[in-house]
Amino acid sequence: MPRSVRTLLAVVLSLVILSAAIAWQNGGTKTDPLPKLATSPSSDPAFWKGNLHTHSLWSDGDDFPEMIADWYKRNGYHFLTLSDHNVLSEGQRWIDIKGAKADRSVALKKYLDRFGPAWVERRTSDKNVEQVRLKPLAEFRSVLEEPGKYLLIRGEEITHKFAKNPVHMNGINLRDVITPTDGASVAEVISVNLRQVEEQRKKKGLTAFAFLNHPNFGWGVKAEDMLTEELKYFEIYNGHPGVKNYGDAAHVSVERMWDIVLALRLGTHKLPIVYGVATDDAHGYHTFGLGKVNPGRGWMMVKAPFLTAETMVRAIETGDYYCSTGVALKDVKRTGIELSLSIKSEEGVKYRTQFIATLKDAPLTSEPRKSKDGTPLDVTRNYSADVGKVVAESDSLEPSYKLTGKELYVRAKVISTKKHPNPYEKGDVEVAWTQPATP
Repeated sequence: MPRSVRTLLAVVLSLVILSAAIAWQNGGTKTDPLPKLATSPSSDPAFWKGNLHTHSLWSDGDDFPEMIADWYKRNGYHFLTLSDHNVLSEGQRWIDIKGAKADRSVALKKYLDRFGPAWVERRTSDKNVEQVRLKPLAEFRSVLEEPGKYLLIRGEEITHKFAKNPVHMNGINLRDVITPTDGASVAEVISVNLRQVEEQRKKKGLTAFAFLNHPNFGWGVKAEDMLTEELKYFEIYNGHPGVKNYGDAAHVSVERMWDIVLALRLGTHKLPIVYGVATDDAHGYHTFGLGKVNPGRGWMMVKAPFLTAETMVRAIETGDYYCSTGVALKDVKRTGIELSLSIKSEEGVKYRTQFIATLKDAPLTSEPRKSKDGTPLDVTRNYSADVGKVVAESDSLEPSYKLTGKELYVRAKVISTKKHPNPYEKGDVEVAWTQPATP
């Protein structure tokens, strides 16, 4: 190669290197800009749809965790927690496909069809039983998560009891599994286990939180048990048909319980409000319909600028979310002066908004509920009808309530005329609940 050509090539190469160095110092070239962070799915406003209570084959669900996470992703959810009982989905676990208690052949076929034989790990046990390895969250999350679109958050259903009373709580965004701790009462079981989550949060530097699950399940928790300082959230809707959301002749509904708890905490015990949570508590993913323990019944819509576990938890901590079984809200504004909302309407569907409050002069005394023979029952006590009464109603798509200062709190419930496609109970319509506002 002639010397002049070699010299020219050396000059060109030097210019290329110099240009690259300048581009590096300037943070990149104009033709290759840094990607923007993935922000909210809607600029008007930013709501993310999610479910924080669901079960898989890691405990008593009937499907593989990837299949469940895939179902929620395909059905428009942005975040999900697989909250199996007293376990985080980690480590090695193999399950039998056919056993004395369950036949998982249908689940396996669907799993193979969706993810393929290269992904599904199978073996035959020493007892000649076909087995499949359960993938831990750390292994499958990268297959399903998408920045700004879909997020999986670690969680556990801390499953315990006091005497015969079931007491369950969901820990969200945990790092380590929580081992349930005993207490001397239902209230103390709630307190000491919520305290464990808070201690892990502080020790590990986590943005984590926990909520009380389905208080009417097994009639385990009364309103009076929820007057502990540690309690900040509980399920006011759970899609499992066995949790008795609506109560019965001797037990109040969970929503009525919410009003009693709010009134007593604010009016008598000078404690902060408790926020409501809506979840699926799904266990069954192969047969859908009334009476089945299915996904897609209740969820949370969390308002935040980015889809991360930390931003979801922080927004929930400030009550910047609403709960729904189908009704969509464009916006919710909660201040000490006004509670207002904007409803996203569907053609042919009507909406009625109830503003529910307990006023400061409402009597907060109570008396025990009694059996037919006059024996006091160990259930939530009887309280005045002025606790949690409807103080205003509206058919507007932009309903609002001006706080007068006389309220302990006010919350809104939007009731639609649209039937729920897979109801918790026959006749259910789609609704939404806001968090309480206080003057």
